[in-house]
Amino acid sequence: MPYLDPVTGRAELAGGVLITGVYGAGKSSVAAEIAHLLERRRCPYALLDLDYLAWGGAHFDDDADYFGLMLRNLAAVAANYREVGVDRFVVAWFVRDNGALRAVREAVGVPLRVVRLTVPWGDIRRRLAADVTTGRHEDLREAAAQIAASEGVGVEDLVVANDRPIEVVAGEIMDWLGWR
Repeated sequence: MPYLDPVTGRAELAGGVLITGVYGAGKSSVAAEIAHLLERRRCPYALLDLDYLAWGGAHFDDDADYFGLMLRNLAAVAANYREVGVDRFVVAWFVRDNGALRAVREAVGVPLRVVRLTVPWGDIRRRLAADVTTGRHEDLREAAAQIAASEGVGVEDLVVANDRPIEVVAGEIMDWLGWR
């Protein structure tokens, strides 16, 4: 269902964007900036950072258990948003492969376009080192492994460099989506 922008009067298509990239690429920050811009336009949206949908002390035996819980929670949360009329989704999560992407798209229940953020390694290292949490050191090692293995490469519809001001990056993505 198209959304009628109250400022421009233009009809815009519903759907969503999945912001992906390795740890430190800025997925959550760019997604939050896009949400802020949609909020300013009074456009109904949902911001979903998928890392939080299975974060807990469940002591999973493997990543499949974590992924399964995240998908179940995502399907429930997205359904709740759709039920109240939200049809624009801004999703942040590292997508490793096309199988994971298909599962996330199915759980969200609206068409998702995928934007992969790229950032120079030095910037990733600096961003993650600046975080005071111990887990960020592990994230830095994981990001290095993901980059070395080219994980997440090829699942995207668009690649965007995230080494510029966040409002520029978010604006570029929104322009590409036709959301601005």
